[in-house]
Amino acid sequence: CCGTRMKKEGLNIPFATFLGFKGDKEPDIDLNFAGEYQPVAHRYVGEIFGEKNVFKAGTVATIADKTAFGYVKHYVEDNNIKASKYDIDYLVKGCTGVKRTTGQHPGGIIVVPDDHEIYEFCPIQKPANKRDTDVITTHFDYHKIDENLLKLDILGHDVPQLIRHLQVMTGVDPMTIPLDDPRTISIFTSLEELHIRNENYRFTHGTYAIPEFGTNFTRNMLDDIHPTTVSALIKMSGFSHGTDVWTNNAQELLRKGTATIDEVISCRDDIMNYLISMGCQPKLSFTTMESVRKGRGLKPEMEQAMRERDVPEWFIDSCKKIKYLFPKAHAVAYVMMAMRIAWFKVHKPMAFYAAYFSIRCPGFDLKVASAGVDAVRRKLNELARNMNELKQAEKDLYTGLEVVYEFYLRGFRFAPIDLKRSHATRFTIDGEALIPPFTAIAGLGEAAAIPIAEAREQGPFLSIEDLQQRAHVGGAIVDSGNF
Repeated sequence: CCGTRMKKEGLNIPFATFLGFKGDKEPDIDLNFAGEYQPVAHRYVGEIFGEKNVFKAGTVATIADKTAFGYVKHYVEDNNIKASKYDIDYLVKGCTGVKRTTGQHPGGIIVVPDDHEIYEFCPIQKPANKRDTDVITTHFDYHKIDENLLKLDILGHDVPQLIRHLQVMTGVDPMTIPLDDPRTISIFTSLEELHIRNENYRFTHGTYAIPEFGTNFTRNMLDDIHPTTVSALIKMSGFSHGTDVWTNNAQELLRKGTATIDEVISCRDDIMNYLISMGCQPKLSFTTMESVRKGRGLKPEMEQAMRERDVPEWFIDSCKKIKYLFPKAHAVAYVMMAMRIAWFKVHKPMAFYAAYFSIRCPGFDLKVASAGVDAVRRKLNELARNMNELKQAEKDLYTGLEVVYEFYLRGFRFAPIDLKRSHATRFTIDGEALIPPFTAIAGLGEAAAIPIAEAREQGPFLSIEDLQQRAHVGGAIVDSGNF
């Protein structure tokens, strides 16, 4: 009634899903940082808890069945042993799963309480017996001790890096971007805000290059859901990260009209929140959620309690199909980042594409991209004809060219590589054109691109020979025709 604008941060995530109603659940703490900042975040954990209490989460790599078969096959042949297929299978099974080497989780950090020592829980070691490394890990695989010690996932992620890059380029604080901006939300159901300048545009979605919503799987999901709210997008994130949550489950319920997008199960929290709202006991609602999200289905007492409270059969059947459920807090975090990036795509498009091509584009071919939209279209058609046979690099190129195609049809273009203005590693904006960096040239990596930019700071290049001498550029790069 007071007319105050709400922040709209109420997302219905009960704290019990994090620690349980009695504080008896191991918390799952994931923190995403820009990849280049991840080591700094790791060191800061040591400052908070004390270096003596912090260890990298160890992993144990085991022998796979195919590797075991190779070992047994060679052993039998090298020793002239006659062995039947069944003898070999028996030996292979004995070798499969045996410890091969050790390693470390890319972002996992084990924290020991200050009044305990790590040796009370497990030995420690250097991964893979590398004595020259400073890294210390748990000797046991972290899965074996995660119920006894806290594990933090301090992960490197390119999305925070992308958002930071956009902030630096535009001066817009991403924390001030409204998550319910109508123009931004519209690109999940319409192309109107992209202002496509061609009636024969080949795409029907506006979410290309948006994290979480730019893959084939999620674009097909958009056609079923037609999301117009942030809550529907959060549901989509849960569907895409879960196992047996969408396909042959929620998707069928929506198509048949059995349930609405707000009713179907998408994240863990949906189960507990719904059961409590139906009058089930909070503790039983929590244990039911935990059982379903781990793929263990429903125990008889859970089903009985649900039916006593008139929980619909479709909800019970849906719980039984699920193998893994995503935490809603994770889904919310991903959608919030995706919405902020989508806002830049609508309101600051040149900055959006410059950041995407610089940081997140999996495959970029300067020769094709700079040749114009017709060349891009031809290359997309060529790759699409053999989609099932493409190598990973070609699939990455296809993904990148989809965004290049959209970029062109919004009226933008690529400028040539410019020895005076190109950045070493980042695309830069020149009106309605993007100037590619030196690293966009095939065969020219960051290690070779940075010396070019550094040499340019000392004075303009007077000739190709001057470029080669001062920046140590190879003849093949010069002959590529990009300078």
